[in-house]
Amino acid sequence: MASVQWHSRGRNYEGELQNCRLDPSTVEFSDYHPLKAITVTDAKARRSGRKGSTSSSSSSSSSVAPDPLSSMLEGTDPLSLFAAASEPQPLPHSISAGELGRKRQEKEEEVDLDFEPWTSKRGEILSRFTTTEKLSINLFMGSDKNKASSPSSAVSEKVRTRLEELDDLEEGSQRELLNLSQQDYVNRIEELNQSLKEAWGSDQKCSKLLSDTSVIQFYPSKFVLITDILDTFGGLVYERIWSMCADSHPLPESFCADDVTDTAKETCLNWFFKIASIRELVPRLYVEAALLKCNRFLTKSGIQETLQRLTAMIRGIGDPLVAVYARAYLCRVGMEVAPHLKDSLNKNFFDLLACFRQIHGDSVQNQLVMQRVEIPIYLTLYSPAINWILQCVAYRAPEVLLTEMMDRCKKLANNALLLNSVMWAFRAEFVATRATDFIGMIKDCDEAGFPKHLLFASLGRSLSCADPPENERLSILNEAWKVITKVRSPQDYINCAEIWVEFTCRHFTKREANTILTDIIKHMTPDRAFEDSYPKLQSVIRKILTYFHDFSVLFSMEKFLPFLDMFQKDGVRVEVCKSIMEAFIKHQQEPTRDPVILNALLHICKTMHDSVNALTLEDEKRSLSVSFGRDFEQQLSFCVEARATFCNLEPVIIHLIHTVNQLSMETRRVMKGSHSRKTAAFVRACAAYSFITIPSLTSIFSRLNLYLLSGQVALANQCLSQADAFLKAAVSILPEVPRTISIEGKQRSSEPFLLDFINNFLSTLLVVPDHPEQGVLYLVRGLLNMLQDYTWEDNSDAKVRVYISTLPLLAAMSQESFLYSIPKVDSNETLYGGDPKFIAEINKLCETLIGQVLDHLKNLGKDEEMRRQASLAFSLFGSLLGHGDLRNNKLNQLAVNLWNLSHKHGFCDTRTSVRTLEHIKNEAQQAGMSHLSDLTARLSLQSRA
Repeated sequence: MASVQWHSRGRNYEGELQNCRLDPSTVEFSDYHPLKAITVTDAKARRSGRKGSTSSSSSSSSSVAPDPLSSMLEGTDPLSLFAAASEPQPLPHSISAGELGRKRQEKEEEVDLDFEPWTSKRGEILSRFTTTEKLSINLFMGSDKNKASSPSSAVSEKVRTRLEELDDLEEGSQRELLNLSQQDYVNRIEELNQSLKEAWGSDQKCSKLLSDTSVIQFYPSKFVLITDILDTFGGLVYERIWSMCADSHPLPESFCADDVTDTAKETCLNWFFKIASIRELVPRLYVEAALLKCNRFLTKSGIQETLQRLTAMIRGIGDPLVAVYARAYLCRVGMEVAPHLKDSLNKNFFDLLACFRQIHGDSVQNQLVMQRVEIPIYLTLYSPAINWILQCVAYRAPEVLLTEMMDRCKKLANNALLLNSVMWAFRAEFVATRATDFIGMIKDCDEAGFPKHLLFASLGRSLSCADPPENERLSILNEAWKVITKVRSPQDYINCAEIWVEFTCRHFTKREANTILTDIIKHMTPDRAFEDSYPKLQSVIRKILTYFHDFSVLFSMEKFLPFLDMFQKDGVRVEVCKSIMEAFIKHQQEPTRDPVILNALLHICKTMHDSVNALTLEDEKRSLSVSFGRDFEQQLSFCVEARATFCNLEPVIIHLIHTVNQLSMETRRVMKGSHSRKTAAFVRACAAYSFITIPSLTSIFSRLNLYLLSGQVALANQCLSQADAFLKAAVSILPEVPRTISIEGKQRSSEPFLLDFINNFLSTLLVVPDHPEQGVLYLVRGLLNMLQDYTWEDNSDAKVRVYISTLPLLAAMSQESFLYSIPKVDSNETLYGGDPKFIAEINKLCETLIGQVLDHLKNLGKDEEMRRQASLAFSLFGSLLGHGDLRNNKLNQLAVNLWNLSHKHGFCDTRTSVRTLEHIKNEAQQAGMSHLSDLTARLSLQSRA
């Protein structure tokens, strides 16, 4: 290809903008409108057409696009479907008005989401009630028997096996696993539960384990584990009987006994007969309670009658701890199966009160002496069971019943345990309105039986959910804290104090909150007790942050920062600091210049910074917005200090540079020319901050982009020498760009990011005036020279694409009026004013770049390189078309040659080529562009052979 002479075409940017605007057009609303209803083909007509419809119906169907919803419904209106579904259906049985009323009442009394389920308590019980003593499990030998039997005697063998199992149960034939640790015990119970699921016919009699209180501290956890198995067992039996009914017709959810098949009823009765043959009370009671729901298969009133009978049976259990957990399990299954049957729940509670004195009887005391268990610890074993019973009884109970239950508890001696459960289980509003009465009852309790700080902890939980009368709040806090502050054990103290922090913060000022913090520090500092209570101390911080959103108040608390000093474990300290910063970002809506807040935040952020070692920096990034009003110098000083403090946090440093650039722009806007010397000096100081800070960044593209941004800010502030320094610094580090960079842990080519940066850089150079001592286009030449020596990837076209991207910049520089400019900055259009020598330099540089591109195109002659050749040739053609003066014959001929080269092997996108030709034809109709008509005639579309 012959050499060319470049001439940029003259541009009238304003005229081109006008030509690009859309012409207004009127819309006839009688025709199409986007909100107009769409005509839908009737689906029935389509169905008849498929079977041989007339031609007229076929033509009408094809004239309108089918509605997909009508196609899916086959002409059925969805509202008609709902209407049909809502029509009254015949009832399977005649139901009286009284029965309908009863069912409606049962529906209203069903357990809702406001009832805390047993599953939410399971984990707490297992983690709270533990032991280091050895445990034992009794496994009945009947479950291990696997006797072979012939088909002829299968029935008799099955009967014999069942009878032998019952004999094993009655005669005590069992295998005992001794000396199990707590974890071994738990694992064994879990194995039994899993084996029951896999082969539940094995009929393990685990419920008998609930009669054993040899390791009494573990009994609540044992109860949880064993009842898990019983729940699984009960569910499997119920599903088995249900499936027997489903063979003929599926049972509805609201089935009655009349819907159940005779086979299912017989199977259900067999299970209850087997249960009745169990001689020992506790296992018989638990297994029958597990199958309580199965009574639905037999009679309408079976569940109610069984609940009453089992409630009475529990009175025969001698051990009060075993009895209270049996009542808890019965209440649990009762709430799951028939929550509307309140009588049995109330009966269980009042039976509990009747036998409450047994807890302090001689047999219990002797047992505690043998196992070396103190009475306060023993009483806490009752809490989960009594709490659950009271929760069930109090659920949606009328105020009168709750008051009666509370009065009965008052009359009992040694009632601290019951009082604690009442405060746990009753509605928080009920307890809060009577908080003063509860405090009086707590004072009357015997400290030796049940620690008073536990009672105040339970009261505090209720008061954290509901508010007591306003005039009683201060006295309530004082009475509670008199007891809490006397607790000697640091663990017991913080467990109680942490609960009352929320009440204090919600109803009182920083003075009371600071007093609480002072007391906590006093109790937790000796012997470094705080090291064992970090979760509770973190909870204290969270509750304070929940209620104190004014950080000037928060940080003015005398003991707040000393309280933070107790978090001496690095990981915990960082988490606390993060929570404080997150709260600040969330609640501090207005900018602040309060020195108290800023100094405290700086201390907290420095704590976070000093903990950074191998942590991911992005995870530690926290955006902090700080404003000093119009005291810009103080804000810049803060950024200087922050840079020194957070030198290891690159995201923070990047944020600081952005902040300083914004500060520089804001200074110009606010000052509006006043104190011009002082303003200029400050703007230069901001530029110096960025120029000094950017080299400390490790990310090469962060440095490049910040150099460019800071240069643009310097230009906008008329700091030309600083802008030159930033842009030259960006050009000087281009050789440092690696060929690959890590993005989200994966190595990626850096060329796309480099090309993106260079394009942004070139667009900035249009408004950058040449330095009087550096020559014409010195920054453009410096950039091209640096890229000429850059080590590009093998088989890369990136350098050539940069050359093609430079042509539009040079063409824009040759215009009499630039496309854009910066106010009060004289760019090259003012400096040179269309000087011929300047235009000649531009043309010469363009010819050099085009020559480099053409040489590269000649070297792409191999088959695998032809697609790249076509893409580059079409890109250069686009630059010539958009920015070159194609009235020049040589340039015109080059454009034709590039078009032909791009289409020679059929790799150019045909749709793009067609649209390009249409654009050229439209341009040829504009004034002074008629020469493009001749060009269009010489351009042809070619396809790949």
